[in-house]
Amino acid sequence: MNDTDVVFKALADPSRRKLLDALNERNGQTLTELCEQLDMTRQAVTQHLGLLESAQLVVIQWRGREKLHFLNPVPLQEIYDRWIRKFERSRIRALNDLKKRLEGTHDG
Repeated sequence: MNDTDVVFKALADPSRRKLLDALNERNGQTLTELCEQLDMTRQAVTQHLGLLESAQLVVIQWRGREKLHFLNPVPLQEIYDRWIRKFERSRIRALNDLKKRLEGTHDG
């Protein structure tokens, strides 16, 4: 399984996406803080975090005895660059064309 497959697999689960949302809202949370936001056992949250770490979507940093979890946006940016950006360009171009037509400034 390649890196992109691992990222997509990690993102496929709603609980893992909720963990990423929590870290996006407030980065650098402990396991206890993350568990408070989910209706699942500490062991389940730990397993989900392990998968997110394997996909490099979450990185950890130790502060004394505390293990802090941080969102790593790099794999998401790589997916955006490969799969989403090219569709965004055509959408922006279409909106620009629509604007010109509505304003009566199009050529033709």
